[in-house]
Amino acid sequence: MPDAKGPNADQIAYWNASAGPTWVALQEIIEAQLRDLGLAAIETLAPRQGERLIDIGCGCGDTTLELARRVGPSGAVLGADISRPMLDVARGRAKALTLAQATFAEADAQTQAFEPADGAFSRFGVMFFADPPAAFANIKRALKPGGRLVFICWRSVAENPWMTAPMAAAAHLLPPPAPPVPGAPGPFAFADAHYLRGVLDAGGFGSISIEPCDRKIGWANVDTAVHAALNLGPLGAILRDNPALREPVTATVREAFAAQADEAGVHMPSGSWIVVAR
Repeated sequence: MPDAKGPNADQIAYWNASAGPTWVALQEIIEAQLRDLGLAAIETLAPRQGERLIDIGCGCGDTTLELARRVGPSGAVLGADISRPMLDVARGRAKALTLAQATFAEADAQTQAFEPADGAFSRFGVMFFADPPAAFANIKRALKPGGRLVFICWRSVAENPWMTAPMAAAAHLLPPPAPPVPGAPGPFAFADAHYLRGVLDAGGFGSISIEPCDRKIGWANVDTAVHAALNLGPLGAILRDNPALREPVTATVREAFAAQADEAGVHMPSGSWIVVAR
């Protein structure tokens, strides 16, 4: 059980009281958007039958279930997350699919004493630690000799217009944003590959590969894109604090997404890193 007064107390509160329930409500939209990126990282991990794996920041369990299918009944995958609402969904999905090799723990990967594993994986779940070197050192301790860590994380804000476009479209209606704090926990904490390599090195990893992954991601249609933008990320947070802005922001965001739409929906460039560390 994560320590609500521990080093990641702010993130634990955020992912249980605010972000977790929102992600549960938008689970299908989020997973449709991120699934291909997660699969690209899983292919890099190359799970084998019978392996024991840890899925860090597993959320509603999409990647845990995919890993469980790949390790088979003789293997085991532990999905770890600090968000109880999301874990409740993940457990229900595993049960419905009768994937007994997929289990879940409400656990902070920075401090949890994991059972030894052949590999650790994460899809956009490792950027929120209060002390990244300590967190990666803890993950390193969980790996058996020769074990590997593979994760995917976002690159810079500028390389992810799918996330910035709604904010840019509505900027003239919004209060000025707080300046970002370099290295602070958040989606773009590991945008700088040099910084990321240093964090992993400080965590005890000696062999590190950081490769770019560039893919278009998005939504099935304009309505879905607008709904996601108004409820997730920085724009969603601003609108929760300023509900009077929702109507004018909705109109300008819809216009911006409509300009990007085609018969396949709304898809925009994304930039991430796929990282392998041993």
